Amino acid sequence: MAEEGLMTKTDGDEFVVFDGVQKSYDGTTLVVKDLNLSVPKGEFLTMLGPSGSGKTTCLMMLAGFETATSGEIRLQGRNINTVPPHKRGIGMVFQNYALFPHMSVAENLAFPLEVRKIGKSEREQKVRRALEMVQMGDFGGRRPAQLSGGQQQRIALARALVFEPELVLMDEPLGALDKQLREQMQFEITRIAHDLGITVVYVTHDQTEALTMSDRVAVFNDGRIQQLATPSDLYEHPANSFVAQFIGENNRLMGTVTRIQGDACIVRLDSGDEIDAKPVNVIRVGDRTQISIRPERVETNKDRLRDGAHTLQAEVLEFIYMGDIFRTRLRVAGHDDFIIKTRNAPDQIRHQPGSMIDIGWLPDDCRALDAPQGT
Repeated sequence: MAEEGLMTKTDGDEFVVFDGVQKSYDGTTLVVKDLNLSVPKGEFLTMLGPSGSGKTTCLMMLAGFETATSGEIRLQGRNINTVPPHKRGIGMVFQNYALFPHMSVAENLAFPLEVRKIGKSEREQKVRRALEMVQMGDFGGRRPAQLSGGQQQRIALARALVFEPELVLMDEPLGALDKQLREQMQFEITRIAHDLGITVVYVTHDQTEALTMSDRVAVFNDGRIQQLATPSDLYEHPANSFVAQFIGENNRLMGTVTRIQGDACIVRLDSGDEIDAKPVNVIRVGDRTQISIRPERVETNKDRLRDGAHTLQAEVLEFIYMGDIFRTRLRVAGHDDFIIKTRNAPDQIRHQPGSMIDIGWLPDDCRALDAPQGT
């Protein structure tokens, strides 16, 4: 669970606020549990988590398509719990584009302006500007069926921006695109959001997308925010074992805390080996813990190991050449799924399966986290 301080902003910085929000569909089971979250103006915030974690429900409550069971949602200081979606002034972008097939691209973009009673001349000007913003200026006369998936997503984005909202919500908007186009659109959406200074709340289950695009990421699981932080903090300093496993690739070793002293502890692994680690959310000697080590922080070249590095012996099980990196799977302390990633460099050793090697890492790169239930 994230610390309260991570989710607290000053009153003047609160643009979107979830204050003690809970949501139940059946009156018994909470899918969102006591959510307290502040989003400052101009931030790109991503709600990240597995299916059923509560992230999409939070977005739908902010949009007005779902009603909070309890708590308050505020936009620019105003309680919007009972404000209907069309009166919230929020732009929306969905995975399925939701374009009107019988309308041209320009007519699709003009529709939200017509609803707002904007005159024809101003409508046309805003439509042209929005199309140019997404590099689709020559496509106004086409129908959605005449566009590729990537082009349709650009039009859906332009329609969300055409009436110049201060807040745009995006629900898995790139999920239907192929990898290369998805990566291109990630940068496009981020650039446009920052150029316009709009606030974006973005929902995805794709961790790479979240890390690439966001100012901050709220990691959801079981209806709660597990950690709210910048992408680099999430990756480098996971708050618990769930975040460590969900964000990026992570090596796990199970053990028991035998000593805690300040910002260091000693853990006896189940294999009997003792290692140094940073205690993140272990409290006392005797606690079970999951040791977390990122694959790229593990070194196999002794010449590169700095003073203070901890070493263990490992058996090479698999070596995979991946172009820019080498990926090696090892048996370490009884675990057969220990991964290391090393860059493809002339002095990098290509370890052969069956060989025994020494691996090492710095204690600062090794974190003692809470042990998952049942371990």
